Amino acid sequence: MPNVLPKLIAILGAESTGKTTLAQALAAHFNSPWVAEYLRDFCDEKKRTPRIGEQRHIMEVQIAREQRVLTLATANHAPFVFCDTAPLLTAIYSEYVFADTSLYIEAKALHARYAITIVLTPDIAWVEDGLQRAGEHVRDDIHRLIKHALGEINVTTVEVSGQGGLRTKNAIDGLQNLTMPNR
Repeated sequence: MPNVLPKLIAILGAESTGKTTLAQALAAHFNSPWVAEYLRDFCDEKKRTPRIGEQRHIMEVQIAREQRVLTLATANHAPFVFCDTAPLLTAIYSEYVFADTSLYIEAKALHARYAITIVLTPDIAWVEDGLQRAGEHVRDDIHRLIKHALGEINVTTVEVSGQGGLRTKNAIDGLQNLTMPNR
C-alpha cells in the first residue's frame, strides 16, 4: 500500500490564544503528531526575543521541523500533522514588530502546504507565557493581520472560538466537517 501523505494543519492565532494547547489536544484526538513552535525554544535558549535578522531563521527552522514530523507521520500512517504556528505568523509578527514585510512572499507560498488553517480568535484570557509575548494589547491587531494575510491567499480556513473544551470541540467539528465526505 503506498504511503498517503498526512494533511498538514496550520494553527494560527495571536499570542495566548491556545495554539499549543489546541495542537496537543487535536494530536491526541486524531492520533497524529504535532509540531511545536520553534520561537518558544529560540526565546528560551537565547533568553531574548528574536531580532529582525533572525526572523527568517525562525521561519526556516519551523518548516524543517514540520518536514521531519511529516516524514514520521507518513511512515506511521497518521492522518494529520498539527503545526503549532506557521511561517505566515512569523511574517505577520515581522511586519508588526519590525515593520518588515520581506518574509511575506515566501511565507504565503509556503502556506499552500497546509490543507487547512485553523484560526484562533483572541476570545480567551491572555496568559503571561515567556519572552515571546508582546502583551494582550497586540492580540486584536495580530488577529486582523492574520485574517488579512489569509484573505490574500487561496486557503481553507476554520475560525475557532470558545472557552476550554468548547474550543477544542469546535476545532474538531470544523476539521471533521471539512475532511469527511458527504458531511
